[in-house]
Amino acid sequence: MNRPSSPPDKLARLQKQFAAHIRNPDEIAGPGDVEDRRMAIYRELFFNNIQGFLSSNFPVIRKLYDDPDWLKLVREFFVHHQSQTPLFPELPREFLRYLQDERPGQAGDPPFLFELAHYEWVELALSLDAADFDDTAHDPDGDLLSGRPLVSPLAWPFSYRFPVHRIRPDFQPTEAPDNPTHLLVYRNREERVQFMELNAVSALLLHKLKGNENLTGLDCLNAIAEELDHPQPGVVVDGGRQQMEVFRSRDIILGTRV
Repeated sequence: MNRPSSPPDKLARLQKQFAAHIRNPDEIAGPGDVEDRRMAIYRELFFNNIQGFLSSNFPVIRKLYDDPDWLKLVREFFVHHQSQTPLFPELPREFLRYLQDERPGQAGDPPFLFELAHYEWVELALSLDAADFDDTAHDPDGDLLSGRPLVSPLAWPFSYRFPVHRIRPDFQPTEAPDNPTHLLVYRNREERVQFMELNAVSALLLHKLKGNENLTGLDCLNAIAEELDHPQPGVVVDGGRQQMEVFRSRDIILGTRV
């Protein structure tokens, strides 16, 4: 003998049907006891909030799609992705996860879609990062050659296959260049997120400084000169010292470890 559903069970079923319909109204019917005119308000409210938030956080991607294709992309994300957090500021990261792990390649998608989305997401992620300049003890005036340079925890270097910082509606490369694009995104002491394009050597320098806490600046530069098989290591050291001072002036290098 079947027991009648309890009020909590009925409410749970109603909530699931309501949410499923809001996400995918073309395939899932709404609750039978709620008129469609009322459901339409919720359908538009939820979807427009998601669409508007993604548009503001991925403005370049938004410009690359015409209205129907953009709305289709947002709807597919809304229907298929199961978010791992209820926090609205995390929505761009969820969209990034969808593009990376769940969205099958489609004919209308540019080959740089995920990399561009990542580049646009980084600005928000860095602005919200809770790291502090004083998390690690350091001497802001320390000698960057003889000391161990400390890279800011709010300096994030990335390498992309495509020149994502240059992409716009009238520049959409269909193939990746032979050489990667090295970009640094960082937050300074004025809480401003800044961007810097790096060459291969300066990108390698930052990589070594972040990954080798026990090496001095001179150790890192000598290692780079050896890797490059440079005929004049002193040139590499002098150029690297100047580059590290530029990094320090922009709060990318905070000083030396103590």
